[in-house]
Amino acid sequence: MGYNDDRRFPDFNYISKGSNFNQFIDAVIISHFDPTKIIHIEQYPTKAIAPILLEDYRKITVERKGETNFFTSQMIKDCMKKVIAVNIHQTVHVDADLEIKAYYGGHVLGAAMFYVKCGDESVVYTGDYNTTPDRHLGAAWIDKVRPDLLITETTYATTIRDSKRQRERDFLNRVHSCVEKGGKVLIPVFALGRAQELLILLDTYWERMNLNVPIYFSPGLTEKANLYYKLFINWTNQKIKKTFVKRNMFDFKHVKPFSREYADHAGGQVLLATPGMLHAGTSLEVFRKWAPNEMNMCILPGYCVVGTVGNKLLAGHKGMVEIDKRTKVEVKCAVESLSFSAHADAKGIMQLIRQAEPKNVLLVHGEKGKMQFLKQKIVQKFNIPCFDPANGATVVIPTSTSIPVDISVSLLKRQLEELEEYEESKKAKVNRSAPIHGVLVMKANQLEQDPIEAITDLGLHAQNLKFESNFIISERVSDSPETLLHSIYNDVSQSVQVLSVSVTIKGDSISVSWSYSDELLASAVLSFLEKYQNFYLCKQTQSKRGYCSPFIYNSPHTECSPPDDIPFTFPPRISKLKNLSQEHMDQNMDLLPDLDIRDQMAVFRDYYEKQLSYYT
Repeated sequence: MGYNDDRRFPDFNYISKGSNFNQFIDAVIISHFDPTKIIHIEQYPTKAIAPILLEDYRKITVERKGETNFFTSQMIKDCMKKVIAVNIHQTVHVDADLEIKAYYGGHVLGAAMFYVKCGDESVVYTGDYNTTPDRHLGAAWIDKVRPDLLITETTYATTIRDSKRQRERDFLNRVHSCVEKGGKVLIPVFALGRAQELLILLDTYWERMNLNVPIYFSPGLTEKANLYYKLFINWTNQKIKKTFVKRNMFDFKHVKPFSREYADHAGGQVLLATPGMLHAGTSLEVFRKWAPNEMNMCILPGYCVVGTVGNKLLAGHKGMVEIDKRTKVEVKCAVESLSFSAHADAKGIMQLIRQAEPKNVLLVHGEKGKMQFLKQKIVQKFNIPCFDPANGATVVIPTSTSIPVDISVSLLKRQLEELEEYEESKKAKVNRSAPIHGVLVMKANQLEQDPIEAITDLGLHAQNLKFESNFIISERVSDSPETLLHSIYNDVSQSVQVLSVSVTIKGDSISVSWSYSDELLASAVLSFLEKYQNFYLCKQTQSKRGYCSPFIYNSPHTECSPPDDIPFTFPPRISKLKNLSQEHMDQNMDLLPDLDIRDQMAVFRDYYEKQLSYYT
């Protein structure tokens, strides 16, 4: 836009001086179907509309302007074969390290912002976006992804738009006033986006006011665009999606396709013509005819790049306006600027930064002076680094070397409880707002995990294990366990219960039972009893499902030990639990094809091994 030489295109020499870009590029992201930006990862509407825009661009450039060395129709087809279409909120894994997620952009049909993550570093690229909902599209939205870098457009870096309703009222009043006097209104628009927004607005107003003045739009591309808006109705706003069954908002009653001879018809009319910057095409052709008549009006609803006729009009040029080096047009018609652009204004840009919470911001797609002003505001408001590099400049942005860790809520609560108990023992107050610091240690590819959350994540059923150990008092002593227990626990006649650990005296025997969650406490109770009498563990039962498996208890406080020919293995109750867990996993393997059962069982094995360490 604004250039007729190679400056119209990206300078790929900044990527590589040669022609082999595959060494440096893994994927190309297309945010929306602007022909100046269109091709590898894009949205379904963009994939459908992009080839039409590219072919239209090719025809204008090659067939009308006579340029050579341009892309062909076959190149467009070959290019589109490589495109991968994505849905909003869909994550695409390009390779083992690179993943891309799309968010709703609200700029045009199919526009998206992209969250790109590589390893532990991430970038959000906004493309063109709009944080204000309109009559046919919703507002841009992104999660609180906290990227290392947010790259945002700044088309309206210093603009704060007025009330949308007031702007629409002014637009309709000016159009109505002009055509009522017999004047003609030219509205330069791009084929997709603002064209549909203004067509809906005008068609609704014409219906309400019962006006008969014709409304025209550029044939061909805009007509096809309206069909795609009907097709991809799910990408529009909620109001259109709710009402499209009864009446599709894109079935216009008062709008007709434009033909070139209509420009010379007498009387009032409204024409929405492409392109939106008056640099070529139907809009510039009609402008040449209508501009010399002071009864007519030209309304510019969007942004115009420097060097275009639209930009000259916005700058206030009157009288003879240069169209190109050979042509000038006398402009007597009224020129109005009413911003219906689908770009975010300064308030919307700040809103998106607040939503995403980036660590750094980089400004692109804007004018230098306005970008510098916005840069200062971002630094003041959010206290984060902000960059506005020139084209071709390289910016080095340091990133955090910390490793993000997902910690379970239950584990975090337990750690806080332990911290509070420790601080209370020192008679110090706990600062609840203080961050918790820790060290993540990865050793032998083992992962310690909360068993309750592991069971939930794997879709298993928790097995409630309960154990009972009985032993006989071999001799009576004055300080026998029975006497001690009675004295310690205030002469309790039958049993003592601490959490799930129960100690019951039955004649010449003592029975200790406990749930698996209190293994450590049960171990302490058994050790306490050992101090007064050596014993053999004679029976252990797993009472939940009736599993029974006797084994020799090897205590460090006794002289007894298992025979040398019996190798140490995990207690049979653990093996049984592993079998039960595997049974549940076998039932769900079709839902979890990428998980290894052995790895899942290792979570339980490692946990039980630590808890049962006193058996070895």
